[in-house]
Amino acid sequence: MATRKLGELTIGAQGLGCMGMSSAYGVRDNDAESIATIHRALDLGVTLLDTADIYGPETNERLVGRAIADRRDRVVLATKFGIVWGEKGAMGARGDAAYVKQSCDESLSRLGVDHIDLYYQHRVDPDVPVEETWGALSELVQAGKVRYLGISEASAATIRRAHAVHPVTALQSEWSLWTRDIEAEVLPTCRELGIGIVPFSPLGRGFLTGAITSTADLPVGDMRRRLPRFTDGNLDANLAIVEALRALADEKGVTPGQLALAWVQSRGDDVVPIPGTKRRAYLEQNVAATDITLTTDDLARIEAAAPSDAIAGARYPEELARAAGR
Repeated sequence: MATRKLGELTIGAQGLGCMGMSSAYGVRDNDAESIATIHRALDLGVTLLDTADIYGPETNERLVGRAIADRRDRVVLATKFGIVWGEKGAMGARGDAAYVKQSCDESLSRLGVDHIDLYYQHRVDPDVPVEETWGALSELVQAGKVRYLGISEASAATIRRAHAVHPVTALQSEWSLWTRDIEAEVLPTCRELGIGIVPFSPLGRGFLTGAITSTADLPVGDMRRRLPRFTDGNLDANLAIVEALRALADEKGVTPGQLALAWVQSRGDDVVPIPGTKRRAYLEQNVAATDITLTTDDLARIEAAAPSDAIAGARYPEELARAAGR
């Protein structure tokens, strides 16, 4: 696999999101297959593995730690801190200095490693100045517990404030053909500052693969049942976009998901998407998308098939949306 750079960090052009192996998308059903998927990813040239303390919670870090125990030197290991859950499933954030340091030590223990390669502030705490959070993060770098720092789902103004304390290596935010919020302000800010982009959910939480045609396709307990874009009122409108992408994908001899991934990858050499999967077959499909070249005409037709203003429904319900974009 070709490599790309996030700031000073060189990694494979596509990473692997590990969240769904332990949480969010239904039952945690097969740790052995998840570990085999991680091993296969490394064999295919994927180097960036992405997890977080909140996934599971905590179980995903332990799973990733077991998977990489005998191959740590082949991995650029990313994890995150900062999300806390409130009443009725509301997403909150914590970023005080003591919590930052405690969270890092706990993640190191669960992962079974002596350092984290890329440590993200998962969400910004509205009650703690980002300078305090990043001062604590900088101390973790100085202590050798962390190599590089990132931030997730933050506003352009917050990214600038964090970067003034310690260089931000990567921004992780949702970016795909159906989520393009970062393009107006956040993306230009990152490029001005030399910050790499790590798009999560580059397949629209699986929707852009065409495999989801009804909420009945989603397991009980799957978080997507709560997301407005998957609800009956919006689903049909969004399916029409997927079908338009499928027609373009068929012409190129690829899947709709591969076309959607190739579009994200075409956004720049500073972009490293992290599609998530817990199955080797889907992983191999995703990795194959790194070999797809899109022409200027391809890109224009993709944009016409999936215009950013045509997506029906908000990204999140209100209880999850409040913690994003601070």
